[in-house]
Amino acid sequence: MTIEGLPPGLLMIAGALLLPFVGAAARRVMVLALPLAVLALVWMLPEGSGPALSFLGQSIAPLRVDALGRLFATIFLLMAAAGALFALGQSRLLEGVAAFVYAGSAVGVVLAGDLITVFVFWELMAVGSTLVLWAAGTPSAARAAMRYVQVHLLGGVVLMVGIVAHVAATGQTAFEAMRPETLGTWLILAGFLINAGAPPFSAWLPDAYPEASWSGMVFLSAFTTKTAVYALIRGFPGAEILIAIGLFMVFYGIIYALLENDMRRILAYSIVNQVGFMVTGVGIGTEMALNGAAAHAFAHILYKALLLMSAGSVLLMTGRRLCSDLGGLFRTMPVTTACGIIGALAISSFPWTSGFVAKSMIGQSAADGGLALTWFLLTAASAGVFLHAGIKFPWFVFFQKDSGLRPADPPWSMRLAMILLSALCVGIGVFPGLLYGLLPHPVDYQPYTAAHVVEMLQLLGFSGLAFFLLLPMMKRTRTVTLDADWLWRRPGAAAATRLWTGLAAVFAELTATAAAAVRSVADHARALHGPRGILARSMSSGGMAAFALVALGLALVALYR
Repeated sequence: MTIEGLPPGLLMIAGALLLPFVGAAARRVMVLALPLAVLALVWMLPEGSGPALSFLGQSIAPLRVDALGRLFATIFLLMAAAGALFALGQSRLLEGVAAFVYAGSAVGVVLAGDLITVFVFWELMAVGSTLVLWAAGTPSAARAAMRYVQVHLLGGVVLMVGIVAHVAATGQTAFEAMRPETLGTWLILAGFLINAGAPPFSAWLPDAYPEASWSGMVFLSAFTTKTAVYALIRGFPGAEILIAIGLFMVFYGIIYALLENDMRRILAYSIVNQVGFMVTGVGIGTEMALNGAAAHAFAHILYKALLLMSAGSVLLMTGRRLCSDLGGLFRTMPVTTACGIIGALAISSFPWTSGFVAKSMIGQSAADGGLALTWFLLTAASAGVFLHAGIKFPWFVFFQKDSGLRPADPPWSMRLAMILLSALCVGIGVFPGLLYGLLPHPVDYQPYTAAHVVEMLQLLGFSGLAFFLLLPMMKRTRTVTLDADWLWRRPGAAAATRLWTGLAAVFAELTATAAAAVRSVADHARALHGPRGILARSMSSGGMAAFALVALGLALVALYR
């Protein structure tokens, strides 16, 4: 296969695996240049599919380039470059390698032309993201990584079974639009939704992401959920069930973000909320709605990364993550504060920011399609977004009370990464044609009408007024918010422990029985044949017992897993 037919994601992964073998100075250059080089390759590739290959009797297309895939590959690689710049001072090499494997796998998914290639890169994403989380090096990160990988391996198994069933029923491996009408397509949809953070598995995201390092969560926020959004746009446009699922995610994220005290958990719940808008757009399924979902995914990666860079800078410079422990940081962290505010305005769809020109397309598509209730709920949710991410996060972290903390802004590379993303958030908002020209369908939408601007300013203004009138209720204390993750943190963990203890007891009993049998055989051989014949027979009996024990142990391990 020539370089023209090689999936660019593989080049990203190969470059990541080379990072441990180059010097520190060369590594710093490489982590900045590699994503941009792969991005250039993505844009040099002509539209269409690469050479077809045969795998297990099935035809696969590891590379397919079109407008939708190129859009997502572009934002993934831009995010990898910005994240690498932000993490330039990160001492954990494993995190950088894993992050690039993670990013390369995401690029592999969005440029894959068949379901088998999608699945392979899908599972590589799970490995890379788990290692990014585990690389934080804390006990809480290790526990979160174990829970995280179990959820995503479950999603991978569901996806794999769905693909097998779909291929068996249709004989086709191509990744094209489907309807959730058969067992295979329903399972494929479920596998995608698990990665999107859809119910009932939404809680894995705020359970895991905030335990990453100050730089790790920036990478985690960008790829998994947005790759799932891409897969839904590609595979299930117009599936009406996604409207209900998306709206649930929208309000679930708002409610829990308003209850949270941990600044990074606020932003993690906000990811679920924002992905809910995208899933709703996919469910609406019109060209404008799909454009809106894709544009919103693009814009969301930028401003969510900016918000998490701001939060990561605060975490690095203060060592604190609870809103109740922070405040007054604008005095000594002006760059971080300004960039955090720009990110907060963008996520709130403030005019002249990227969120305003992207997310509003989804609401407009609901209105155009006569979905009055959906339009009303999305509009109400926009006010909720401003409450929890647009005001709550910057107010409690940078303003409110004087916490007595006087940290400086973070190192230059972190400041530069935030400034660049801030410029992109504002630039896309002021010149929306830059983004609209990349979308998969022709765009006939004008965001800057007088009615739309006034409507959004009124909505945000009244939301801000409500926040400050209800400020005593908005203040958080050192409490823990219960979510569905409690099920696998507490009763689930206890049940697994009891199961393993029981299996260990059974294994110990079987081992004791086998040892007694070996001793009996040895005693019998000694009595019949004397010392000379004992060695051969005991070796034979011992070997058989050892083989039986190994086989039993492997069976138990497989059962436990």
